[in-house]
Amino acid sequence: MKVSLIQQEFKGNKKDTIKHTVDMIKRSKGELVILQELHQNEYFCKCEDTKYFDYAENFEEDVKFWAKVSKEQNIVLVASLFEKVMDGIYYNTAVVFDKGKIAGKYRKTHIPDDPGFYEKFYFTPGDEIEPIDTSIGRLGVLVCWDQWYCEPARIMALKGAEILIYPTAIGWLMCPQTRVDELCEKENTKEEKEKMLNAWLAVQRGHAVANGVYVVAVNRVGKEKDESGCLGGIEFWGNSFVFGPQGEEIVRSGFNEEIIEVDIDLKEAKEVRKIWPFFRDRRCELYECIKNRYC
Repeated sequence: MKVSLIQQEFKGNKKDTIKHTVDMIKRSKGELVILQELHQNEYFCKCEDTKYFDYAENFEEDVKFWAKVSKEQNIVLVASLFEKVMDGIYYNTAVVFDKGKIAGKYRKTHIPDDPGFYEKFYFTPGDEIEPIDTSIGRLGVLVCWDQWYCEPARIMALKGAEILIYPTAIGWLMCPQTRVDELCEKENTKEEKEKMLNAWLAVQRGHAVANGVYVVAVNRVGKEKDESGCLGGIEFWGNSFVFGPQGEEIVRSGFNEEIIEVDIDLKEAKEVRKIWPFFRDRRCELYECIKNRYC
C-alpha cells in the first residue's frame, strides 16, 4: 500500500491553504493520504481568543468538501477538522473518508495546555478510542498530544488497528518580548531543540515496537507568528515520518513543505508479531493500577 503524507505550511488564509492542500493531494500517489493537524487554518491555539470558535461553524461544509476530494481522487483521506457540536462544546476531530464516504471519525482525547498550545480552552476531550475500518485496512487514528501516551496506542492495537496515524502540530516556541521569555530562552538552545525533537520521535518509535504496527505522523512546517502578542509564535519542525513494526525508520522528512510517499506492507506487521509476541506475554491481571491517576 502506498501512503502519502502531506506536510505543508499555512498560506495566510483558509482559502489559499485549502487550494494548496488539494493541489498537493492531486500530485500525490498514495491510496492513503494523511493531512496534518487542523490543516485548514493557522494553528490558532497559540493564545486563548473566542474569535477562533468561528472556525468550527463550517464543520459540516468542510466534511462535505473533503469527502468530495476523497471521492474525486479515489483515496482514503485522513483530514483534521475543528468540530462544533453545540455552543460551548467543540472537538479537535480527525475524519476518515473512504473514496467519498465517511468511514469514521476520532475526537482527540488528550488535550494539552502549555505555553503556545492552549488547547484546553478550545477542545472538549473525546471519550472513545476506536479504530476505523476502511477499504485498505483498519486505521488507528489518534491526534498529536495522544502521541505521548502508550495507552491509546496500545488500545488501538488491541482492537485490531494495523497502522497508527497521528495528524500533528508541534514545534518550537519563537521568543517574544513578554512573560514567557525565560521559557523561550531555555527551549530555544540548539541542544534543547534536539532533545525535544528526538523525544517526540523516540516515544512514537516505541509505540511501533511495543505494538508491532506501523506508525505514521504528519506534522506542520513553517513559522506561524502569534498576532495577539501572547508569544512570538511557533516554528513547526516538520519531520513527518513512518516507522515500521520493529521501529525501523522507513522515511522521515525535513523542515520544509513536501509530499512524503512510502510503500508499506501490512502483512509484515503480522509476521513481526509472531517473532515478538509481546501481546501474548502481557500480565493483564497486574495492570489495574493503570486506571488510576497515580498508584
